[in-house]
Amino acid sequence: GTSGRQIFQPLHTLRNAEKELLPGYHQFEWQPALKNVSSSWDVGIIDGLSGWTTFVEDVPADTISRRFRYDVALVSALKDLEEDIMEGLRERGLDDSICTSGFTVVVKESCDGMGDVSEKHGNGPAVPEKAVRFSFTIMSVSIRVEGEDDGITIFQEPKPNSELSCRPLCLMFVDESDHETLTAILGPVVAERKAMMESRLIISVGGLLRSFRFFFRGTGYDEKMVREMEGLEASGSTYVCTLCDSTRAEASQNMVLHSITRSHDENLERYEIWRKNPFSESADELRDRVKGVSAKPFMETLPTLDALHCDIGNATEFYKIFQDEIGEVYQRSNPSREERRRWRSTLDKQLRNKLKLKPVMRMNGNYARRLMTREAVEVVCELVPSEERREALKRLMDLYVQMKPVWRSTCPSRDCPDQLCRYSYNSQQFADLLSTTFKYRYDGKITNYLHKTLAHVPEIIERDGSIGAWASEGNESGNKLFRRFRKMNARQSKT
Repeated sequence: GTSGRQIFQPLHTLRNAEKELLPGYHQFEWQPALKNVSSSWDVGIIDGLSGWTTFVEDVPADTISRRFRYDVALVSALKDLEEDIMEGLRERGLDDSICTSGFTVVVKESCDGMGDVSEKHGNGPAVPEKAVRFSFTIMSVSIRVEGEDDGITIFQEPKPNSELSCRPLCLMFVDESDHETLTAILGPVVAERKAMMESRLIISVGGLLRSFRFFFRGTGYDEKMVREMEGLEASGSTYVCTLCDSTRAEASQNMVLHSITRSHDENLERYEIWRKNPFSESADELRDRVKGVSAKPFMETLPTLDALHCDIGNATEFYKIFQDEIGEVYQRSNPSREERRRWRSTLDKQLRNKLKLKPVMRMNGNYARRLMTREAVEVVCELVPSEERREALKRLMDLYVQMKPVWRSTCPSRDCPDQLCRYSYNSQQFADLLSTTFKYRYDGKITNYLHKTLAHVPEIIERDGSIGAWASEGNESGNKLFRRFRKMNARQSKT
């Protein structure tokens, strides 16, 4: 890397050209004015706890958190795209002096917890610090012209999963499982977001004042965060899915035919039923009525499938299948721990020797991508005794490799139209294979992401046009930067 030179400077030494890129530089107003949000626009970094009204007996949240005011950050992001927006108008042959209102901005929101971010080489005690980052990406800007029904897209983010398009809004040292602190800090963000949805932003773009309205889509969350935000039980719940009401047993019986039923509003209604129990039911009956919604939904997310974690979840599942196939579990009942351990080390050794894949503690994205290839399955098959089982494994991976680009690519109808057309057929074939040849693993159980991969992908793509583009990856890449900043400003140990 760079030798000793520190690239990232503290805020007060930035040049003016750099300050323009930070929120709080550009003037704007809202019509009508935002409820409960000050109308001043030159607001930079604020304390993440500001806007959180405390009562006398409240213990202030024990955390450090910094954020931008949401509207100020959005203005900064739009001004950053000013040239792209003007160019988009020109390319569409629109006269920019007429286009002053009717702009719509679609925003993707992402939020993710990060594990250990304690200072690695300071001399103090090692503290288990955790952080949560909330960020947004401007996905598209479109305009409705008089007499036209549909909006005309004048800007579309070409790299929606790059950390370059993913703008940090709030950084907090909180454990993502600490629901109280997390919601206390994101509360004001939710309030600002709600206020902005009922108003129009007026800013100068290309020298003229123009008005924008915003749509927010919270799709950059992993399943753990979605369940937490939407009041659902944790991911080990019998209610396997954040998109439909299926139970794990149902999902393993009927792997493909489900439709998306859950929504934020419905979750809120169900929470009220859970709270009031209007039919005086037993705990079990009540839980079945509300399908596992047992906390108050806090932030609206858009039910989708997170492409990155889908990759990881399914690779973990395949890894376990490989392990079981090496031990020929299909023809015997519950093997001992020792045996399982032996198959596992055999598998790890083979993957390391033939594919240079080091065993990892927890599956990560890169490992998952390397494991889910035809090449990897060939290597594993060398350890599988029966020809018939080898064929089944290859067929399974073959189907998976055809399905994957559909929920991976930013624009499947453009990038992999054939696989998109065949998706439902392929997923049906895949499910058939699991429920027959690999029945020993899917009898009454199925993992959350595998269920979503098989049951919900076509419907989400029909609704959103893409799964990959709306994934949390940009935010995850940003985590890397966050770690980097933490280290550069950490105490360098002199020992």
